[in-house]
Amino acid sequence: MSRPEPGSTRDLSELILGYGVILFVLWMPEFPQRILSPVAFFVTLAIVLARRPTVSDLGIGLRGLAASFWILPAAIVLASVSVLVARQIGTLHPLYKGDFKHIAGYALWTLYQQFLLNDLFMPRLTRLLASESAAVGLAAVLFAVAHLPNLPLTAATLVWGAVSCTLFRRYRNLYALGLAQGLLGLCFAVCVPDALHHHLRVGLGYLRYASPARRP
Repeated sequence: MSRPEPGSTRDLSELILGYGVILFVLWMPEFPQRILSPVAFFVTLAIVLARRPTVSDLGIGLRGLAASFWILPAAIVLASVSVLVARQIGTLHPLYKGDFKHIAGYALWTLYQQFLLNDLFMPRLTRLLASESAAVGLAAVLFAVAHLPNLPLTAATLVWGAVSCTLFRRYRNLYALGLAQGLLGLCFAVCVPDALHHHLRVGLGYLRYASPARRP
């Protein structure tokens, strides 16, 4: 049996810590979740920055920005087609909290998700696993599992996780991916019945969701 390469233990430890903190917060009740969410943010940020990556490594510079720009209009086309289909089959409905503050906050949240996926999960999985394709596959699975028990959202994020990891490996830029995920997420929210995705909630929030029709 070959000895693990230097850094393998650290990669695995960082992956378990980062993912564990995320799942722990997602499965907390709403009030402590609001308090602990900033803690999870700073823990995951510290894990990534401790390696001293460059701006280019993180995908937050200009590298690949122009080349990856096509992702956004492609997402717009996909979202437009989805809205038309949803209107035809009768599942299209208004967005919950469709104000600018809510939408802008969601866009920042999806950008952070891409940061977690491509700057925390993927580099460590790539070093731990035998192939890049295996790393992409496992990263997508981890990304999807974090959206349980919301099964429609879990299925959607499994596909998107693999696609976005592949695109990031090619263009090395988070901006178009984060905005595209935000757009597609909002499209998912209005095209799929809310009774199925519970305002895109995950974890304990999904289980404790009460629709307006069921509230006293």
